[in-house]
Amino acid sequence: MSRDFFYNLQTLVVLSSKIRMVVNSTLPYFILSTYIHIGTLKYLYFMITALLYIVIVVVTSSLIVVICLNRSLHEPMYLFLCSLFVNELYGSTGLFPFLLVQILSDIHTVSVPFCFLQIFCLYTYAHVEFCNLAVMSYDRYLAICYPLQYNTRMTSNKACFFVAVIWLYSFVKFLITLSLNIRLPLCGNIINSLYCHNYLVVKLACSDTEVNNIYGLFGVVLTILVPLLPILFSYMKILKVCFSGSKQTREKAVSTCTPHLVSLLNFSFGCLFEILQSRFDMTSVPSMLRIIFSLYFLIIQPLLTPVMYGLQLSKIRQTYKHILCYKMLTGSSDTV
Repeated sequence: MSRDFFYNLQTLVVLSSKIRMVVNSTLPYFILSTYIHIGTLKYLYFMITALLYIVIVVVTSSLIVVICLNRSLHEPMYLFLCSLFVNELYGSTGLFPFLLVQILSDIHTVSVPFCFLQIFCLYTYAHVEFCNLAVMSYDRYLAICYPLQYNTRMTSNKACFFVAVIWLYSFVKFLITLSLNIRLPLCGNIINSLYCHNYLVVKLACSDTEVNNIYGLFGVVLTILVPLLPILFSYMKILKVCFSGSKQTREKAVSTCTPHLVSLLNFSFGCLFEILQSRFDMTSVPSMLRIIFSLYFLIIQPLLTPVMYGLQLSKIRQTYKHILCYKMLTGSSDTV
């Protein structure tokens, strides 16, 4: 009698756990638990975030327009820059409108389909950014080490081909990641982040995630190793030429590589902050500092890169001056 009772009790526990698994896996939303209660300050944060987004959109869009309209800028370096600016506009749009809604909201939830869409946008943004910076380092290597052969080694058609491969490779890679994650039944819906995060969603899975983990590890190796190899190769060759070359060569290398190095290091540190934030226990770190770390590579990079390249590259500055002067002249003629 007691044996039957315990057997029935065990069966009920197993059934209830399965029912709970099914119920939780079909929850229509995720809860973002990192948001802190800021009271009336949310309107101030909303205005600051909206201002940052407007600045990113206006500056980045104007740079894209300048490169597209000016035929003298239809060179490999500027085509790679245009791809970089388009990607930063894409990544910012995947974060900022969502962030603005969450700042004003008192209940920080996000629907499951939108959460997976945001994961796809932000992860492809990060991958395209890193690959684009890798190809740009190879382009700088050719320009510095083979200045006389540069126009034959790196043509506009080759640059367009590299850009197309970068975007296609990133989209296909994370479509596979997304298809593996969508099929997982989930036992919870609380994400300890300001936005949807792939690793944190997989941690909520009830079923075996061995396939996801293997592909995730393989994907991390590809994401880091594939761009890192051309970056290391290019800068080793550039340093070798700088040490053995003339003063003029060194000055050209410094002026050409400085914006790229600043963008690369800034983005790498931002991604490192986010990896540490999601993989390790950061409860000892103040909550505001954790928020800054998690948003660093998504906010600072789109703000820094256009300013760096817009101010550093003379052709872009001259094009801006030409457009502004043309508008001022046409405006004054209209008034007369």
